[in-house]
Amino acid sequence: MTTIFVRERRKIEKGEKKPRFRVVGVHGTDLRISVEHIRKMELEQIAEAAGATVVYLKAGKEAAEKGSD
Repeated sequence: MTTIFVRERRKIEKGEKKPRFRVVGVHGTDLRISVEHIRKMELEQIAEAAGATVVYLKAGKEAAEKGSD
């Protein structure tokens, strides 16, 4: 089974109209994703067409500290 690993971008501001996720890696197929950043809807469409699952990686220490305020 194909798995796509993604994480949220770190340098994104609230309300920004730029893609929110970054593909970290792909496992289990010859699938290539040729963009640096990708929107969630685009990612889900690719996963559905390829029969893949998407794994959203947890944020690092810096992002976790921001969320606890």
